[in-house]
Amino acid sequence: MASGESRGKGNDRVSTGLPALDRMLGGGLLPGTLTVVLGATGIGKTQLGIHFCDAGRSQEGERGVLFDLTARGDSQNHREYARRLCDWDLQPASTARPLPEDVFDRAKARRDVLHIFAETGRRVTREQLDDAAWKEWKAELNRRLDCAIAFFYGNFAHGVRRCVIDGIEPVDHPADSIQFELFDYVYRQILRKPADWVARDWFRAGFRERAGRVAEHAYPVEQITALMLYTCPEVWMDDLLRRPLQTGDHLANANTIVLMGKLREGSRVRRVLHVAKHRGSACDDRIVPFTITDRGLQLEE
Repeated sequence: MASGESRGKGNDRVSTGLPALDRMLGGGLLPGTLTVVLGATGIGKTQLGIHFCDAGRSQEGERGVLFDLTARGDSQNHREYARRLCDWDLQPASTARPLPEDVFDRAKARRDVLHIFAETGRRVTREQLDDAAWKEWKAELNRRLDCAIAFFYGNFAHGVRRCVIDGIEPVDHPADSIQFELFDYVYRQILRKPADWVARDWFRAGFRERAGRVAEHAYPVEQITALMLYTCPEVWMDDLLRRPLQTGDHLANANTIVLMGKLREGSRVRRVLHVAKHRGSACDDRIVPFTITDRGLQLEE
């Protein structure tokens, strides 16, 4: 299989890695779309993301990649989950800027996870900083954008067709979050942009001399499917269902929304999942219980 090709063809559905959830979605996610998985800390979002990435191995021939936006200096236990659920030893990408040609070298470019703020050790929102500190923080963010471009372009050029953006943390106003700002850039300027234009952003003045190699590593942007894992303060499913959309809220722009919360059944509290939105497809409107086992999420049908 050539590096720029994918096993997925046409409008085939994209598996979530959970057959029961695929059935709820009318066969799976639509390729080339954004899905937002919304739920409180610890509900199981990251494990769902690992299942989704791992499903790429059988469907497209390459596992998906994880882009970790956690800004506290810790991670989302991706490595532990991947090893336990999928026997997958995640290979981390460096936050140092690679050499331009490294994106064409599969051995150097093909990495599984990038924790973009790994060294910062702090979560930052606009309201926490004065103007000078905010400008300094945004300058640091801009220096990290090159790492994001190289990470995604290098993986997509070698057959990856799905990605998970994890570590989105709750804020009162999305516009105050540097995580949302970075997500907007990644989604609009990398994930939804034609391959040759992403390559132009990476190589800049050196693009013309590498145009032939860029063409050899072209990939179909319409097959890049993204899953955003969005942590929210709401724990109960009833509260998630009532959650209002704000202007610019990514829930309004997502093709698919999956809610993960808790539900009281008598004296018992259960984890449940609901497909709140699935544009362009029929979907199951039930609230479905699920459990978390040693092998990940198990939905009850």
